Amino acid sequence: MNDQNNMTPRRSIAELRALTPARVGLGRAGASLPTRALLDFTLDHARARDAVHSPFDVQAIVAALSGLGLETLALSSQVPDRTDYLKRPDLGRKLDAESLRLLAQRDGAACDVAIMVGDGLSPAAVNAHAVGLVQILLPRLSGLAIGPVVIASGARVALGDEIGALLKARMTIMLIGERPGLSAPHSLGGYLTFAPKPGLTDAERNCVSNIQAAGLSYDAAAVKIAWLAREGLARGATGVALKDESGLQPALPSIAPSQPA
Repeated sequence: MNDQNNMTPRRSIAELRALTPARVGLGRAGASLPTRALLDFTLDHARARDAVHSPFDVQAIVAALSGLGLETLALSSQVPDRTDYLKRPDLGRKLDAESLRLLAQRDGAACDVAIMVGDGLSPAAVNAHAVGLVQILLPRLSGLAIGPVVIASGARVALGDEIGALLKARMTIMLIGERPGLSAPHSLGGYLTFAPKPGLTDAERNCVSNIQAAGLSYDAAAVKIAWLAREGLARGATGVALKDESGLQPALPSIAPSQPA
C-alpha cells in the first residue's frame, strides 16, 4: 500500500496559472473557448497589434536624453512608412540618404560605446522603457567613452552596424522594441555588437531580452548589458564567443526610478 503521507500533493489549476502568464486550463464551452477566455485573448491580440503600430515618440525621447546631458542624433532607415517596415526588413537595416549625410558631416572622435534607441517591432516598448534604462545604464558604463545616443526610426537591429561603423564605435548597444507577444506587448531588447560594420549576423551579437515590468527589471538589464559591454571590449568579441556570466558578478545597488508597465 502507498503511504499517503509521502504522496506529492496535487496542485490546482489556479496555482499553475499563478506561476505563468501562459494560457493554461482555459476550459471550454462546447467545442470552443469560454466567452471570458476568448475576450481575454482578443484583448491581448489587440494590444500586441497596437504596440506594433504605435507612433514612435522621437521628440520626447530626444528631449529626455538631452536632459540627461547626452548628445543625441535622430536618424532614419530607408523605410518610408510602417507598412513597408513590416514588409521590407532589408530597408530597416540601411540608413536613408539624409541620415548618411548628417553622419558624414559630423566630425566626432571615435568612442568605446555608441548607444542607439530604435523603434523596432514595438515602438510602445521603446517609448515606455528606453529612457529609464539608459538613465540606469550610463553610471555602469563609467570610464568608457560614450558617443552620441542615436534615436533611429524604422530601425531593425542591424541598422546599428552601419551607424556604429560611421560613428567609429568599438561597441554598439541597440535598445529596440521586441516582437510583441500576447502576454508581453511592451518588451524591450538590448543588442550588443563588437566592431560593428554592415554584413554582420546575429551570431556576432549578444541579446538581453524581455526588459519590461513583468520581465527583466531596468537594474537587472543594466547589470547584464554593462557586463557584456565591458567584457566584449576587453575580449574583442561579442555573440557566440562571449557567454553572459554577469550573474557571477556582484550587482551594484539599485539606482533606478520605478519601472512603468
